[in-house]
Amino acid sequence: MSDNSPVLPGPNNQPVVGAGEAVVDPAPRPFRRSFTAAYRARVVAEYEAAPHGSKAAVLRREGLYRSQIRKWTTARDAVTRGALAPRRPHRAATGGKDDPGRLRAENQRLTRELAESAAVVEIMGKLQGLLEHISESTDAPTSSTKR
Repeated sequence: MSDNSPVLPGPNNQPVVGAGEAVVDPAPRPFRRSFTAAYRARVVAEYEAAPHGSKAAVLRREGLYRSQIRKWTTARDAVTRGALAPRRPHRAATGGKDDPGRLRAENQRLTRELAESAAVVEIMGKLQGLLEHISESTDAPTSSTKR
């Protein structure tokens, strides 16, 4: 007889099925692999030496992607030329959230918007006063006769 009860978290965040049967996730937690420079150099050399049809076999055997080989090759070539390996730019250098120039420009834009809003409020106040004045002058009783 099968138990169709829902899986609920039990102690230690392990799911519990039915009356105390613990279900353990068989997949291990993934982790980021790191590669030594020697390993990278060996794999790149092997990849480049492989004939056209068997380059994918090298990638599958090592569990790598073409993009990784491409990055490693670019870094190797940059070091060979005497340049440093290309790196991603630091966030602060790319004009992040607190970039002074961007903050100044935003401050100027907000100051202009505030001045425009203040002008609109002032005009609307004057318009309301004018409409009240017109309304008061037309509230005079009119002579209407019923026929």
